[in-house]
Amino acid sequence: MKSIKKLFAMGLAVMMALSIPFSVSAAELEDAPIDESRIGSLTIYKYDLTNVEKDGVWDSSYVSTGVFDQTGVNDVLGGSGAALGNGETGYGYAIKGVEFSYIQVADIVQFSESENDSRNDSHVEVLYAIDKTKGADFLKALNLADGAQRYTIADALDEAKYFYQSDVLIDALAAALESNSTVVKNALEAYISANGGAAMPLTDAYGKTKAENLNLGLYLVVETKVPEMVVSTTDPFLISVPMTSVNGTNATDGGTRWIYDITLYPKNLTGIPSLEKALRENQNDTGKTDAYAHTGTASAGDTIDYQIITTLPSITSESTFLSCYTFVDTLSKGLTYNKGDVVLEFFTDATCTDSVAKWTEADGKFTVAYNTTDAGESVMTIEMSAAGLSEINTSKAVYSGASMVNSGYSDCTVRITYAAKMDSSKDLVFGDKGNDNKVVLTWKRSSQNYYDTLVDDCHVFSYGIALTKLFSDGQGDFSKVEFLIQNKTDSYFVKAELNKNDGVYYVVDHVTDKAEATHFVPVKTADAQGRIIVKGLEDDTYTLTEVRTDSGYVMLKQGIDVVISQKNTDASCGIYGTDVLGLIQNDPRYQNLAPKDINAVQQKYLEHKLLTVSATVNGKKVNMVEDNGSINAEAPLTVVNTRGFDLPKTGDHGTWMYSIGGVLLMAVAASAMFFALRKKGSVN
Repeated sequence: MKSIKKLFAMGLAVMMALSIPFSVSAAELEDAPIDESRIGSLTIYKYDLTNVEKDGVWDSSYVSTGVFDQTGVNDVLGGSGAALGNGETGYGYAIKGVEFSYIQVADIVQFSESENDSRNDSHVEVLYAIDKTKGADFLKALNLADGAQRYTIADALDEAKYFYQSDVLIDALAAALESNSTVVKNALEAYISANGGAAMPLTDAYGKTKAENLNLGLYLVVETKVPEMVVSTTDPFLISVPMTSVNGTNATDGGTRWIYDITLYPKNLTGIPSLEKALRENQNDTGKTDAYAHTGTASAGDTIDYQIITTLPSITSESTFLSCYTFVDTLSKGLTYNKGDVVLEFFTDATCTDSVAKWTEADGKFTVAYNTTDAGESVMTIEMSAAGLSEINTSKAVYSGASMVNSGYSDCTVRITYAAKMDSSKDLVFGDKGNDNKVVLTWKRSSQNYYDTLVDDCHVFSYGIALTKLFSDGQGDFSKVEFLIQNKTDSYFVKAELNKNDGVYYVVDHVTDKAEATHFVPVKTADAQGRIIVKGLEDDTYTLTEVRTDSGYVMLKQGIDVVISQKNTDASCGIYGTDVLGLIQNDPRYQNLAPKDINAVQQKYLEHKLLTVSATVNGKKVNMVEDNGSINAEAPLTVVNTRGFDLPKTGDHGTWMYSIGGVLLMAVAASAMFFALRKKGSVN
């Protein structure tokens, strides 16, 4: 005879979360059979095991037992002791903001078989009764559609249900996840949502969430929301309420009692999405291409190439799809965008060599908008469109088939390139303060009700030359003096425009034709000196050649070499120290730090050093002068034109001598003629 007795427990939890340790809160020790009048509960603690292992405070050999482990897990990973490796928070490695959803998928029955069995002896075993209609999509997700691999001997017990052995369900879930994890996760999430499943509260500051008043049975549990730092979600798993105790590190009573209040420690891997902005001088300006860097120098009139590199968050199911991915880029005053040149590229590797997609604005997968702040800064907003987000979330170009553990462009590197021009403007900052160029990435998962931000910046520096022109006697005309400036490093002449309001030449262009170069004329100052101030020069070697001076004064024999040299300082960009909503929040170890304490835990690999410069004039070091409070802004030098030597006069004394000589000669001639005539008369 066949008989069936409904039980609301089984001898062993069915769990299919990879690397998920289990434990159980305090429950009464009971002998079988179970108390069918009881209800159960499920408590989950989420910890950042990536940083746990990195900090060396977790033993990966730990074996969970299904028993709540205060000293072995919670005190170590969720406590406030120094062993945490950070000592900054009382919540240790707890991950806040995780949501699990659950649904009962089966009743648990004890089945006795004594007839029509291939075995000769009668046997008893536990089976799982799954409603044919309600459980159809669940079974389909496990590749068990239409009752495939069911325990057919028990079919006659209830025509509305399929009956399964635990081994079949365990193996089917594991095989489905291995074959196509993303598709299976999406299907199981949808199943829970469509069939009246419930969501557990978001994990709190201790990483804890709990579902209570659970009827006894077999449950499917899926991780449906994760915060920004989680890069690998927990695989869906099955759990029996109650479950039979399990031996492990902290328990030796496996198989001896029922556990009604179950506590799990599912594993999550964490990581911080990256964001990096860099720049380089455009090749067309100099004929050479500098490498991208956080800092660089440029001349006014230059085109600057910008690059933004970001790593997309992990996309493992629809709950982790991106619903927003937007860049807001801000250039300081004096820099303007070259509109229409934004390009987005997606790569499978961090070195940006294995390209999988390239987008331009014309593709319609992102939009670009430009505006100006009240402070005069140029702003560019790059926003993914619905079409772009869809491709990011669901593209099969990277993950497909058996390898599809992620979805879309999950974990891919995105490179954004565009250009801007450094204007000839007094709005530029010259010297060590530099010109800050910031980018803010704002993104949101479809399952989140909040936005995340990441921030990075880069700095472009520009400098000047301050030439003081003097005449040795203080009498010369400055308007008659002219200089040419040649960039010897890049072989071009400087072209600039004089701003008559401040008496400063601002660089506007580079020219190779000497005839097109600007002739710099000193501006007379209130103290009767001549000044040539040229702003908007990069760090290079310049030759200043005097090509004209006032009449009566000596021009310089040869050109003057001015060398402006850059180097890194010990000062770091402090943008991460002020961005409380940025990178630091992605590390749960620092989630409760006050803004004033953020600097103490800056993520050093994201820092970059600011620049400073020094200058020499004809090989001798000079102290650069400040400009509007920015030090090391201009290389100073003084040029003196001395008086020329007097030339011999061609009138005056020389002419007088010749005139006297002529008169004397004429007198001598007249006397000779007189005496000759007199002598002739006497003869006659």
